[in-house]
Amino acid sequence: MHDWIGVDKPVIVRGEGFHLVDSHGTKYVDGISSMWCNVWGHGQNPVTKAMQKQLGILQHSTLFGLANETSALLAQRLVKIAKGLDKVFYTDNGSTAIEAAMKMAVQYWRNKGRPNKVEFLSLKKGYHGDTIGAMSLGYIDKFFGAYKPLLSPKVHRLPSPVLYQSGYKIEEMSEACLAKIEYSMKKVGDRCAALVMESGAQIAGGVIVYPPGFQKEVSILCRKYDVLLVLDEIATGFGRLGNLIEFRAQRSQPDIACFGKALTGGYFPLAAVLATDSIFEAFMGQYSENKQLYHGHTFTGHPVGCAAALANIDLYEKRGLILKIRENSKYIGSRLKEFASSPLVADIRHKGMLAGIELAQHRKPLMTVGNERLNYFIMRESLKRGVYLRPLGNIMMVIPPLAIDRKNLEKVMNIHAEMLRLIEQSVSH
Repeated sequence: MHDWIGVDKPVIVRGEGFHLVDSHGTKYVDGISSMWCNVWGHGQNPVTKAMQKQLGILQHSTLFGLANETSALLAQRLVKIAKGLDKVFYTDNGSTAIEAAMKMAVQYWRNKGRPNKVEFLSLKKGYHGDTIGAMSLGYIDKFFGAYKPLLSPKVHRLPSPVLYQSGYKIEEMSEACLAKIEYSMKKVGDRCAALVMESGAQIAGGVIVYPPGFQKEVSILCRKYDVLLVLDEIATGFGRLGNLIEFRAQRSQPDIACFGKALTGGYFPLAAVLATDSIFEAFMGQYSENKQLYHGHTFTGHPVGCAAALANIDLYEKRGLILKIRENSKYIGSRLKEFASSPLVADIRHKGMLAGIELAQHRKPLMTVGNERLNYFIMRESLKRGVYLRPLGNIMMVIPPLAIDRKNLEKVMNIHAEMLRLIEQSVSH
């Protein structure tokens, strides 16, 4: 925190298209999509207009003993696009969606007469949020080491298919991980409520894109060993990896899935937990049986957030956003070839509108430029050039707004390339 005391940071006062504008009128391309959630940029569009309209009709109404129209309409829409999932439970952010999914999984087995199934499986390098249960699943020591005494010991962490520096070919890596996952399931599966994993890729853990077929095989193992599959699409769903619903592209059917971030275009804190009918039916019973899910919060199913999500999904369809994302993904891929020749680039991982450029020197992560931390250097120098970039340690992240136009995407990639050249020059000296 000392590094930020007294630092003159831009104060953002408004947004214009894909730019953020500070109090001095300086514009910055939003190169990290406002922490990975922005879809359409900033300012007036059909999503913000739908929010304004909803504010004039119904600002907020609880779902405790009542329903509200927009939450019901959104639920219908979500189960239509996420085929195979039948019921919707609303929360207000990704972390709380994961917490609700964990509670559903544990209580599902309790209601089915198997109260011993209270443990979880997760992948190493996973990230699922900053609340206690979410940190227990997606434990990254650098982030959460201070809170370890609070975390659940009932999580078994399985190997993630990290190809970089593994010595494996991609097929071998997938097979090796799956073999270890199956071995763990044989040992502890009868005690485990669910396996929880990010869908398609791990982002905060280092931009790790799963090998083809890996997620599908994990889902098969879950069925084989009677472990629920919970997929976290909070950051990877709604187009980030090039698919509206990533688990459908991965051909891996979950029992429970979580969505957030881009669900509302990034304009409102709303998340959703979707579950199958078979999960839902386990909670059915008389009040005296105590089978109901004891989870809820003040702003569940917020009408304004649901109105935003409905308009957002409409806009995906009207503007053919997924096709545009795939076209821009090809452009990103073509630009990433420029980075591969750098002596400081150890690995490049890319899918959809997500890429990680891993920097290393002498086979060690490159964490500093001169006496300055690499991430500080990139943030400071990119802002000078009119783009806001925020790397993950020694990994330069390409994660722009999903609907970004080609001109601004080109600028984002150009500034990434310029940052790399500056780092090379600084390191060579």
